[in-house]
Amino acid sequence: MQEYIEFFANHPFLSAIWFVLFFAVVYTVFQSKFSNFNKVNPQQLTLLVNKEDAGIVDIRGQADFNKGHIAGALNLTADQVEGGKNAKLEKYKKRPIIIVCAAGMNASKVANQLAQAEFENINILDGGMNAWVNANLPVAKG
Repeated sequence: MQEYIEFFANHPFLSAIWFVLFFAVVYTVFQSKFSNFNKVNPQQLTLLVNKEDAGIVDIRGQADFNKGHIAGALNLTADQVEGGKNAKLEKYKKRPIIIVCAAGMNASKVANQLAQAEFENINILDGGMNAWVNANLPVAKG
């Protein structure tokens, strides 16, 4: 134990980095365990759409959506979701809904809004459209 105390005293910068990384990992683990949504990969997305009639909401901008999107996806920006009050989303309150963004980073904000609006089965495409394209799955254009 004395060695650890000596190391921390002699290397405050490395010690600070270690503590920050440790708490970041702990925070991420707890956040994922207690979140209101699930992360799905492209194969799970396909199963949800085919077997449970899930809806896909692509929250990227119109230009990115037109360059390539998952077939059957509804294009609504994060602002248009408005906490789940958009009329286009009402049919997905009881059915699974999958939120898709570019890289999987922005979808959690929208998923939290939908959870507060009492949507029951919310999912996020882990890795976003980048994961879909990297899995060599088809995209619709226009």
